[in-house]
Order: sequence, then structure tokens, then C-alpha cells
Amino acid sequence: MKFSAIVALLTLALAGCAGAAKEASSQAAPPGTYRVLLDTSKGPVVIEVDRSLAPHGAQRFYELVKAKYFDGARFYRVVPGFVVQWGAAADAAVTKKWDVTIPDDPVKASNTRGTVTFAAAQEPNSRTTHLFINLGDDARLDAMGFAPIGRVTSGMRAVDGIYSGYGEEPDQTLIAAQGNAYLEKAFPRLDYIKSARIEP
Repeated sequence: MKFSAIVALLTLALAGCAGAAKEASSQAAPPGTYRVLLDTSKGPVVIEVDRSLAPHGAQRFYELVKAKYFDGARFYRVVPGFVVQWGAAADAAVTKKWDVTIPDDPVKASNTRGTVTFAAAQEPNSRTTHLFINLGDDARLDAMGFAPIGRVTSGMRAVDGIYSGYGEEPDQTLIAAQGNAYLEKAFPRLDYIKSARIEP
């Protein structure tokens, strides 16, 4: 086969791949608002997400839910009156796969009770897969750059009932390395997400 024919075939193949990637990306884009049902060990929790509040965060949360990333995830950090946090997958290999940061979003809503926000390290553009639900009025987080993506619209009673006896004891480094194998052995009373789904 002549070199020019090979180049032409490669060009067509690359164009096809780019088109497929673009199509997949457009299909993955969430609507302006969407609702997620968390079926937790304490009962159902519904979160309504508004992309206009935090586009990057809303996009990542949508992708994680569609990928069933949160199924089996433990609520590993529970501080009464402050936050309930989750975001490590049941399987440590899955957590590692999704450990990719997203850009920061400007804060457009306050971290009031029931709002849902991505956790972040103390550096720019460090959000990955970890989120928290505010249990109280945590407006002090606004100035620190924590941008809510939405809020719990039903099920706050279930959220309030999530087991808090371990506080901040679970080691996040070990959670990332071992997943539920570590948490089930060392912290067996943790509540968890049975499944997370986009509501039609």
C-alpha cells in the first residue's frame, strides 16, 4: 500500500475517533438541573443539582453517578452539626482510576444546611470525587472556595441519622489504598450508599 494511502486511512480513522469522542461527550453532558437518588443504609436521599451553581462540579458528579462509582461507598467522615462526607469507591482500584482533578468553580451559593459540595485540598483545582452534605450553616466555607453544586431536597432525616460514632477517625490515605476492605474491618458500623442513580 502506498504511503499516501496509509496516511489517508489514518486520517479517516482519527477523524472517526474524534467524532465518536465528541458524540460521547455531548451525550454525557447533564441537563441544567438533575436529581440523584442515593439509596442509603439509612433510607433514600434525593439531591437536586443545578449546573449554573458549579458547572465543573455538577458535570463530575453526574459522570460519577452514571458510572455507578458511589455504589457501596461508605460515609467515612461524619461530624455532627458540620458535615457528612463520602467519595471513596468501594474498590480502591476504582478510586484510583477516578482520581483526576477538576477545575474550581466560583462560589455562587452558600454552604447552608442540606447543600452538597465537593471537598477539596488546600490548593486550587484539587476536587476529585469526595463530597459532603452540610449538616448546619457552614457559610464560613464560602470564602474558602467551597462551591455547592445543589442541595438535598428530601431525606435530610436519613442524613442526620448517618452513624457518627467514628467521627474523623477513618484514615483517608488507607481508604484510598484499600477501599471497603479497610473500612469494613476497622469501622464496621459506617453507613453507606447502596446505589446512586439519576432520577428520570
